Amino acid sequence: MTDWLLAQVPQYGLWLLAVTTFLSCLALPIPASVLMLAAGGFVAAGELALSQAILAAACGAVAGDQLGYWLGRGFGALVLGRLRADPARDKLLARADDLMDRRGTLAVFLSRWLLSPLGPYVNVIAGSTRYGWRRFTVAGVAGEVTWAGLYVGAGFAFGGNIAAASDMVGSLLGMIGGAGAVVALGYWLFNTAAGRAALRGPGH
Repeated sequence: MTDWLLAQVPQYGLWLLAVTTFLSCLALPIPASVLMLAAGGFVAAGELALSQAILAAACGAVAGDQLGYWLGRGFGALVLGRLRADPARDKLLARADDLMDRRGTLAVFLSRWLLSPLGPYVNVIAGSTRYGWRRFTVAGVAGEVTWAGLYVGAGFAFGGNIAAASDMVGSLLGMIGGAGAVVALGYWLFNTAAGRAALRGPGH
C-alpha cells in the first residue's frame, strides 16, 4: 500500500495528503508519516508549496481528530466497547486513558506528534468523558501543526530521502522524549515528598 500511495502523490498531491492524515487519526493503518516525508520531497523538487503541504496534512489530521472526539461524545460506550474487544487496541486505550487522566490538555497536544500511536484513542476518550471541546481543539490543532511541520519539513530538508528523514525524525523524537523523562524525574525528585525522601535515602 505504501508504494502505491507514494506513486499517487504527484497526481493527487494535497488532497491525498489530507485524506491520508484524516484516516490515520481514526486509527486506520495508513502510512501518513511516510506520505508527509514524501510530500516534503516534492516540495524540495518545486512540485508542491511547503505551506500548503503542511496545511493540508494538518487540516486532514484535525478533521480526523474532531470526528474521533464527536464519535466518543455521541457513542462513547459503543466505540469504547468495540475498541476494548481487540487486545492490542485495549492496551493502547488504557495508556491513552491514563495519559488523559494525568495530563489533560498536554496529553492531547503530545499525542498528536510525540506519542502519536495514542492519538486516536485520546480523541475518543476526550469525547466520551466530555472533555472541553475548545481545549481539546486548541491543543489538537497545535499538535497537528507540529506533527505536519516536523515530517513535511524533514522530507523537504532531506530532499525526499525518506529513510534519512525518517531516521532524523525518529532520533529527534527520541531525544525529546528522553529530555522530557529527565525533566519529569527531576520534578518528582525535588518537588514531591516521595522524591525528596528518595534523595535522602533509607533511614533519613
